[in-house]
Amino acid sequence: MVLTRYRETPLDPDAPEARRWLEDELAKSEYQSAQPNAFDLAMQAIRDWIVSLFEGATGIPGPLLTLVLVVAVALVVIVGLLVFGLPRLSRRQRAAVPLFDDDDRRDLQTLRRAAAAAAAAGDWPLAIEERFRALVRGIVERDLIRVHPGTTARGVADAATEPFPGHAAALRAAAADFDAVRYLGRAGTPERYEALTELERTIASTAPAMATTAAGIPGERR
Repeated sequence: MVLTRYRETPLDPDAPEARRWLEDELAKSEYQSAQPNAFDLAMQAIRDWIVSLFEGATGIPGPLLTLVLVVAVALVVIVGLLVFGLPRLSRRQRAAVPLFDDDDRRDLQTLRRAAAAAAAAGDWPLAIEERFRALVRGIVERDLIRVHPGTTARGVADAATEPFPGHAAALRAAAADFDAVRYLGRAGTPERYEALTELERTIASTAPAMATTAAGIPGERR
């Protein structure tokens, strides 16, 4: 039986048979796992590109070129983190800061929806309060000002005049509207809500006057 099977296996295969043997062998898992992945291919392409920059140069050993590659990739990663990663992290941190003294951590879209719902119900004090919170949250999420639970509405308005000097009067008027409905029991009006809504939308779509580093606002606890 063994001799019969041995004779059936050609010792000198023709070209198609040899190709089939090779394909079967290379299809085994140990060969597949050894193939370069997408990252390996990308790194090789980058290395080849850097090496091509030095073609014709003499006295530059291969290990030095590898070191240059590693440093270049590290710099790209660091720059990417600084440009794209850190601002997003900063915005998430700013959004988590509570507004005023009631631990309000809602995001901008939630506050906008709450303001619109209150306005639709004719609850103008709540609508004005929620719209002003949306105004503040939008500025905070852009990392233009920093607040803490002791920050007052007037403190926010004063700080926001630095990146938005053209809206200083409207910002202070909005802060006064917030204080009136929240602390003084005023009823508010649809007109004041519409003015505040327009201001919030305008500020959200306006670039700040200059690149500023958000500074803390002194707390004025009530």
